[in-house]
Amino acid sequence: MSEMITADLVDLDLSADTKEAAARALAERMAALGRVTDLDGFLADVAAREAQMPTGLDGGIGIPHCRSAHVTEPTLAFGRSGTGIDFGAPDGPADLIFLIAAPAGADDAHLTILSSLARQLMNAEFTSALRAADDAATAAALVRGDRPPPPAAAPAGSGASAPDDSAAASNAAASADAAAVPSAPAPDRTGQDGTPAPGETGGVDTPPAPGETGGADTTPAPGDTGGADTAAAGGARPFRIVAVTSCPTGIAHTYMAAESLENAGRAAGDVEIVVETQGSAGFTRLDPAVVAAADGVIFAHDVPVRDKDRFAGKPTVDVGVKAGISRAAELISEVRGKAERGEVTAGSAPGSPVERTGESGEGYGTKLRKWLMSGVSYMVPFVAAGGLLIALGFAIGGYQVNKAPSVMDHFMWMQADSWGALFFQIGGVAFGFLVPVLAGYIAYGMADRPGLVPGFVGGAISLTINAGFLGGLAAGLIAGGVVLGIQRVPIPAALRGIMPVVVIPLISAAIVGFLMFVVIGKPIASAQKGMTDWLNGLTGTNAVLLGALLGLMMCFDLGGPVNKVAYTFATAGIAVASPSDSAMKIMAAVMAAGMVPPLAMALATTVRGRLFTPTERENGKAAWVLGASFISEGAIPFAAGDPLRVIPASMAGGAVTGALSMTFGATLRAPHGGIFVVPLIGSPFLYLLAIAAGVCVTAAVVIVLKGMRRPAPEGTGTVPDVPAPAGGGTKEPVAA
Repeated sequence: MSEMITADLVDLDLSADTKEAAARALAERMAALGRVTDLDGFLADVAAREAQMPTGLDGGIGIPHCRSAHVTEPTLAFGRSGTGIDFGAPDGPADLIFLIAAPAGADDAHLTILSSLARQLMNAEFTSALRAADDAATAAALVRGDRPPPPAAAPAGSGASAPDDSAAASNAAASADAAAVPSAPAPDRTGQDGTPAPGETGGVDTPPAPGETGGADTTPAPGDTGGADTAAAGGARPFRIVAVTSCPTGIAHTYMAAESLENAGRAAGDVEIVVETQGSAGFTRLDPAVVAAADGVIFAHDVPVRDKDRFAGKPTVDVGVKAGISRAAELISEVRGKAERGEVTAGSAPGSPVERTGESGEGYGTKLRKWLMSGVSYMVPFVAAGGLLIALGFAIGGYQVNKAPSVMDHFMWMQADSWGALFFQIGGVAFGFLVPVLAGYIAYGMADRPGLVPGFVGGAISLTINAGFLGGLAAGLIAGGVVLGIQRVPIPAALRGIMPVVVIPLISAAIVGFLMFVVIGKPIASAQKGMTDWLNGLTGTNAVLLGALLGLMMCFDLGGPVNKVAYTFATAGIAVASPSDSAMKIMAAVMAAGMVPPLAMALATTVRGRLFTPTERENGKAAWVLGASFISEGAIPFAAGDPLRVIPASMAGGAVTGALSMTFGATLRAPHGGIFVVPLIGSPFLYLLAIAAGVCVTAAVVIVLKGMRRPAPEGTGTVPDVPAPAGGGTKEPVAA
């Protein structure tokens, strides 16, 4: 593994005037060294991260960063601007710009190095040394840690202390400053140029001298004040705080907030603070004893705090991660004030599974989609197992197998009809769980485990009243909402122990059952019947258009939400013991279209391999098997690297296949299986012809689109290997 930053990755005269131009200038240095394989793709990932939250920080620092599939190894580029570049920091433009590039699967060791850099950025001596560096090699060595920054000079007239007394002098200055301005944000102690304000010896951001506890990157040990020991000297117990920091990427802001909070705690003198950084390199949970002994909690995060329930019942300040960087001292003062007033957080549920894995600030539309996908993801295995067993039952026992008596009463070991009936009846039982599982896990996604009981009950009632798939969706959402409502009602401490096992299941199941049986069940059942009748009545042009639409949806995001909507629509139609002919045609069209993208990419890499990177050609070999198995995700590596060409081409082929499948009248009783369930398909040869046509269309379109690309500009590091059109003197690059 090469060094994370070298002199070639340093630009001490960065001439860019916008953050986009700055990122491009530094990224081009990475690409020239082969550390970024697709410049535009990487910059798109940087821009996407920047759109989530500006990466400018107080003190003239900009840290654009991202994790990207276009990065080969963890890399850092540094630029110094003479005029300043706006990265969205409250105090103005940044003159120190760090572009951090982490691979999608970066190893923990290098992410730890990046986190150490983030902490160093809170050190005024470090940033001052970078501003004073006169050559690229010196700056790179400072960032790597090969060369420690020179100590800050004592302000004129302050009277420099003897070497043995420097630590005490620094502590005394920090304590005095903290006492004079107890709520001043830590970064504001440092001027725009990173030098200490007059009369200070480095401010609150200066790490303690050797021999002190809690150095610049060291978390104070439990029981230690982590600062000037003034509290310990006076015999007073320190105010103990536990904190959690996290950001969407988990590379920079997470660790900078931790460092800022620790610095502010040391400056306060009588505060002991221990921080848990939930970053990309993983995290180590705080010792439960430390959490139990804490007087207050600070959450500085932009993604959900993992295992948040550990901190329930304590005074809590909950803010974004940038507040942890810029307002650390204020946050400490705020949590101390809450503790003095006796304000504590309720011991409520730690949040739903969706909330624990989601992004900060998501709207209800995004959450609704995730709730629905939670139910669908748990339902699909039942669909696959039940559907394949039912299809196998029909294949072995014939199309009258659905009228066979129960195998409990009649089963002959040597008769194929009995085995067919056995598979059919097992599959029917599995299918009976579809709607309850869908409803139960939608509610689970909303309200965690308390949502399971009312969700399953509502889903079962939906089957009882023939409200079907639509009823299951409604029951799951209602159940989750009811449980969330109950959890917000203040409950006496004596009753909290029986809430999750008695009270919540009882009340929520009763409410959901009442609503499904008496209020909304009948209208939903009517809507379900209307949709079924409409599907059964589809013929001719309408059926072909529906097939094309489903094909477009299956290939739009290759296993994403739109793909799952189309797939769920199809499986809902066959999730009965005797599905209609129209429902089986829809299922056939959906599976055929879903097989097209990976098979087409495999074909394209075989026919015109020079248009693809070596990695894509290797992925093309696996895509044959994935496509044949109806795993649309096999095309994702191609779409991720070149979405503007691969996705439209895939949609074109998927639409052709879906329309042809409906035109040919192919039917399918199994919800999965690809070519391995061809014997269970009605009109199998025409069905395979529809797939072949779509594969050829997609492969042809993607080859044409890739062949029209312009050569990469000089200096991007792309190695061309495709001949240019006749008369041209340049060659086509491997990757766009």
